[in-house]
Amino acid sequence: MIKINSFISELKKNNLNFSTGVPDSLFKDLCFEFERKYKSKHITAANEGGAIAMGIGYYLTSKKIPIIYMQNSGLGNAINPLISLADKSVYKIPLFLIIGWRGELNKNFQDEPQHITQGKKTEDFLKNLGVNYEIINHKSNYKKIIKNLTNIAKRNNKIVALLVRKNSFDKNNLKNEDNSNLILREEAINLIVKNIPKNSIVVSTTGIISRELNEIINKDKLNLNNFMCVGGMGHAISVATGMSKNINKKIFCFDGDGAITMHLGSLAISSKQKNIIHIVYNNYSHESVGGHDNSAKHVEFYKLAKKIGYGQTFICKNKIDILKNLKKALKKNQSCFIEIITRKGHRKNISRPKEKMFDLRNKFIKSAIK
Repeated sequence: MIKINSFISELKKNNLNFSTGVPDSLFKDLCFEFERKYKSKHITAANEGGAIAMGIGYYLTSKKIPIIYMQNSGLGNAINPLISLADKSVYKIPLFLIIGWRGELNKNFQDEPQHITQGKKTEDFLKNLGVNYEIINHKSNYKKIIKNLTNIAKRNNKIVALLVRKNSFDKNNLKNEDNSNLILREEAINLIVKNIPKNSIVVSTTGIISRELNEIINKDKLNLNNFMCVGGMGHAISVATGMSKNINKKIFCFDGDGAITMHLGSLAISSKQKNIIHIVYNNYSHESVGGHDNSAKHVEFYKLAKKIGYGQTFICKNKIDILKNLKKALKKNQSCFIEIITRKGHRKNISRPKEKMFDLRNKFIKSAIK
């Protein structure tokens, strides 16, 4: 395994002294160390496109190459500033990308369905963008690779990338626990689904939230129609908004603080839909990929949602608040936003959906269109 502290020392040795990005579980401990070791020269980005843009800003005021980290699914967010700003045909901005290779074509590394196509296309994507890249794993000569890529970026004002395989880095064994007295997210989800009407439509966001909800629905045989946005982080509320044009009853969107931050502009549209109840579980972290701080710890989402246009907004910190405000929201003929402050953490044995995504899609459509 690559020692994380040695890896970061090598980055700094090559004058790579600024880092920004969205954390990835494939190198989550490295992302924690970026936060700790780079300190004032580190920014957790709202989304990968924003990280590219901040890297460009850093270069323009320092003429030093920035590090931008992400998982490969984040390349979709990153492509606009990569092509329209940093590209060799525009401003020729050198960038050093570190990309987690989810869905890699390797029989030893099975991954979730949303990463399969992305994993297959990642190398083609980088080649088509003209990005010089190297693949690293736990045996790689990372010192040589970092030096070579940095030199290419400097000499040619080019975008370069490290494509990181699973299990490349060691673990730092630093605990990231939350021992507060707040409710766990799974408890909050369980409380809500037991107190909303039967046959309700629930759109759930990427990551642990969808897995917890799916398990509760199956275990308790609840009569709910859930569409899991297993990929497309930050787009669950837009999916719910599209549904609202064909469905008259309440539509519930279960969202996370990291996900909502990624595409906050979507709230300006969802807030206009009278039948949406948007519920954000906020534990101030990117928990699904390791529990790193998100970029919006200082934001009071329920206040922001009110300014953006939601008819009613609520803040909840315990079960009593949740039940009281959920009851109010169910009675309102206007969009509602409920922010629930939860404790960080989840069970280690949360199951994953066993069905094929296509079958789940058909099941949802059959129930939604009647």
